[in-house]
Amino acid sequence: MTITSPHLGSPSGAWTDARLLYALEEVVETELNRHLKVAKDWMPHEYVPWSDARNFPGLFEDGEAWGKEQSKVTELGRIALVVNLLTEDNLPSYHHEIASLFGRDGAWGTWVHRWTAEEGRHGIVMRDYLLASRAVDPDKLEEFRMQHMAEGFESDNRHSMLHSVAYVAFQELATRVSHRNTGHQSGDPVCDRMLARIATDENLHMVFYRNLLKAAFELAPDLTMQAVRDVIVNFRMPGHGMPGFERAAAQMAIGEVYNMRIHHDDVLQPVLRHLKVMDMGDLSGEGLQAQEELGMYMGGLDAEASKFDAKLAARKARMAARAAG
Repeated sequence: MTITSPHLGSPSGAWTDARLLYALEEVVETELNRHLKVAKDWMPHEYVPWSDARNFPGLFEDGEAWGKEQSKVTELGRIALVVNLLTEDNLPSYHHEIASLFGRDGAWGTWVHRWTAEEGRHGIVMRDYLLASRAVDPDKLEEFRMQHMAEGFESDNRHSMLHSVAYVAFQELATRVSHRNTGHQSGDPVCDRMLARIATDENLHMVFYRNLLKAAFELAPDLTMQAVRDVIVNFRMPGHGMPGFERAAAQMAIGEVYNMRIHHDDVLQPVLRHLKVMDMGDLSGEGLQAQEELGMYMGGLDAEASKFDAKLAARKARMAARAAG
């Protein structure tokens, strides 16, 4: 896609957030129209096993207290589902951040509101599923939600529109992968189908932002390369501030829901390859340096992921030996 702009000849330092927003408006409109054509509306309530539901203690005399044995979901599935839902719960903060960065008018504003509405479905269906199927302790879930949302969320990339676009291009794919792997590990086909439906949305969101990032590379290659480097080197999932996240993340890594190898192979590399980031020419100065630093970082991450793979394989071998003995 070729983009014409009165600022194309400007030095990289002349690009401000406001100018980039204006220059990318037409691309946003094109991508929004494409998204609306391919996105399919779906009903959250159709993915919830309502017949499994029963009252919890409280206002109802027949309320039954929650117990782990009531759930079809595996322990790993429970952990990952709580992390994924608490991440979705912070949607008001995410909406505020992207609306502040991208604006509420024109194609940008239409996209912000559409994205928020689609993401809202994810939190609705996941919570309804968890409560109806008694997959998690409802009291703990609500305590975590209150704590997580009360602390609020501030993106590491809120200082820059380009950094924000680069981040969500990778983060939406990371979320898709996490949901799909959680479904596979959940032990419940109903949960797997629900998360597959959510993952389809997340993939479409990734495509929107990835195509926007491609257009940004054509407009301001040096600045965009720097943003991509910064985002990848400092990448954190949006759930990093939730209660018990570090322990849950470690369990999800061991359980192969999301770990360094998955992050490198299934999230970072597909976007970088699609955009041909490491083969990009037409860079100078800080852009070229950022590309070189990104390549070095990716090599280091791959090496660290290989070490993790070896430890995980050794752990599986020990567990298999114990089971056999």
